[in-house]
Amino acid sequence: MSEIRIQAGAAGALAPRDYHLAHEPHPENGTALGFWLYLMSDCLIFAALFATYGVLGRNYAAGPTGAQLFDLTLVAINTAFLLLSSITFGFAMLRKQKKDVNGTLLWLAVTGFFGLCFLALELYEFYHLIHQGATPQRSAFLSAFFTLVGTHGLHVTFGLIWLVVLMMQIKKHGLIPENTRRLMCLSMFWHFLDVVWIGVFTFVYLMGVL
Repeated sequence: MSEIRIQAGAAGALAPRDYHLAHEPHPENGTALGFWLYLMSDCLIFAALFATYGVLGRNYAAGPTGAQLFDLTLVAINTAFLLLSSITFGFAMLRKQKKDVNGTLLWLAVTGFFGLCFLALELYEFYHLIHQGATPQRSAFLSAFFTLVGTHGLHVTFGLIWLVVLMMQIKKHGLIPENTRRLMCLSMFWHFLDVVWIGVFTFVYLMGVL
């Protein structure tokens, strides 16, 4: 009987420590460091895709070239959508600093709208190219183009899903430290996509037309 009491007492003594470990505060800057490491790995992925396009971007296999396919007006409008979404995300971060939940949600919604517009135009461009017979199988140039631009579009899609989920969390729990940390990570991710698209616009579209 005494042995059972000793074991029960030991279990009771361990419980507070276990509870403390289970509710350990989040390590300071731990998420930011981890997310920077992720962004650097994503940089390597896009660097490889840019390098691949640089090697294959002139292999047309007697097919259409970038100058024949690309519509710079459409691409410029699409670029404006993504740049505007980056600006509106900045406004959301300013509202976050003011602890303005409704203002933050409003600007995040505007950001999501511009992101959707960007994706819609990109899908229209892909549809138009495929309708013309410029499919990824047509040439190495088109394979590299669809892979690079499509990978960026896939990142934007995931960013929009993340944005919607985060908006739901902010709506439910407010601007608690966890949500502000997630918002900061999404902000870095979104601006990263903006920078990558500037590279795509310059290296793929402008140089392809010129």
